[in-house]
Amino acid sequence: MIVVANVAVFFVVMYINDCPNNNLGFEGSCVAKFLGKLSFQPLKENPLFGPPSHTLDKLGALNWDKVVHGKQGWRLITCIWLHAGVIHLLANMLSLCLINDHLIHYLLNEEFDHLAVIAYICVFPLTMRIGLIYLLSGFGGSILSSLFIQDNIFVGASGALFGLLGAMLSELLTNWTIYTNK
Repeated sequence: MIVVANVAVFFVVMYINDCPNNNLGFEGSCVAKFLGKLSFQPLKENPLFGPPSHTLDKLGALNWDKVVHGKQGWRLITCIWLHAGVIHLLANMLSLCLINDHLIHYLLNEEFDHLAVIAYICVFPLTMRIGLIYLLSGFGGSILSSLFIQDNIFVGASGALFGLLGAMLSELLTNWTIYTNK
């Protein structure tokens, strides 16, 4: 669900950006013009095949000044769902899928061992816990980013992904003795 939400938000961002009609004269023309409104900014402006920073800022990128002085705390959450480009989105979503797969595998093996039918029935509450870790870690990452780097805008789910990695490491360390194939 998180991957689908991130991809959907990226399509909405690109549609709102509408490069063919809103290119502010940056050197070069839109990339992949055949996509119409979904085409990317010139590569000199955004080499990740995505929108310009002013569009991301308008749609909720983490901007310290706007969070603190503009009282726009909602940016601490919305920035998690925005990505700078297709390459950024693919890297984050691939990482999310790999981490999520490992977490579910380890936690199901720990709790249910060989009871595969019961294990798969219990996947939904487990994925809800993983989703909660994702959101809380993303929020925490946003807070840390805004505290330490205040000159730039930020987008992406890196804080959320590192939170999931931390959960995976915690699970591994907690249950190290039960693993047979270390």
